[in-house]
Amino acid sequence: MFIRRIMSVAVAGLLTLGVAGQAQAWEPNKPVDFVIMAGKGGGADKMARLMQSIVEKENLASKPLVPTNKSGGSGAEALVHMKGASDPDHTIMVTLNSFFTTPLRQPGLDVDIMKFAPVGRMAEDTFLLWVHKNEGIKNFDEFLAEAKKRGSGWVMGGTGKNSEDNIITDHLNDAYGLSIKYIPYKGGGAVAKDLAGQQIHSSVNNPSEALGFYESGDVIPLVAFTDERLPMFPDVPTLKETGSEFSYFMQRSVVGAPGMSDDALAYFTGLFTKVYESADWQEYKSSKSLMGDFIAGSDLAGYWDTQRARHETILKASGAIK
Repeated sequence: MFIRRIMSVAVAGLLTLGVAGQAQAWEPNKPVDFVIMAGKGGGADKMARLMQSIVEKENLASKPLVPTNKSGGSGAEALVHMKGASDPDHTIMVTLNSFFTTPLRQPGLDVDIMKFAPVGRMAEDTFLLWVHKNEGIKNFDEFLAEAKKRGSGWVMGGTGKNSEDNIITDHLNDAYGLSIKYIPYKGGGAVAKDLAGQQIHSSVNNPSEALGFYESGDVIPLVAFTDERLPMFPDVPTLKETGSEFSYFMQRSVVGAPGMSDDALAYFTGLFTKVYESADWQEYKSSKSLMGDFIAGSDLAGYWDTQRARHETILKASGAIK
């Protein structure tokens, strides 16, 4: 029923124009609560603040987007906030894959992601395996040998528990007989900083999170968890090239709070379509190795349904859920 409802959003948005232009289309009448379900300095945070700046620079909205980081409980804080939003038409959120995993791991939250309004997927982010240059590791085989030798003494830092980074770490442990210890952080920025400071031994940060330390020569990418090599890192092989049929991407989507009206959903989809098409966003996508086209409405809802099922399978296989 919900998917059928959102398929009519475009029509509903046009109907708000009224007969002979007597009524105007919906617009926010106060600042918009722009929730980020991760900590400061990570990929989601950087993306949200860039989108905010594009909206302001291009004068795309009459009211400002006000970013608020809510990283607690691997995004549970943000999901509960969205679920209980007092004004759904003025509440939107930037999501990660914890949008799928956290409700599965914490059923007590009683969060149904299919009730959220599918504003738009801005990109799919990519992951690479990073180590500090001082480890002296030059390729994935050397990483496997060293991680196997150190066992649980090898520490991987990542954003959140049973999150995207944790899922990739679990795969490395299961597929290659490793015992890597995973330590959760509130955001990818803190992970990148601690790897550069040699407080941890490796990470699977997104390019946007590790890029500064890569450019300074502190960290080295060993393998990409993508289907094909990334243009930014043409010399870095994919994990598939090593013989493992595994790739993993993270959604970078904007969602509306449950209960958002069709008119508001049409407005925000239009707004973020303009953000996506902007020169600044396209340059950011290219420079940070982001992939994927813009999708919204029923297409985005279908994507969520598929990804939720995939993550349920992954979490059950790892023992994170039953």
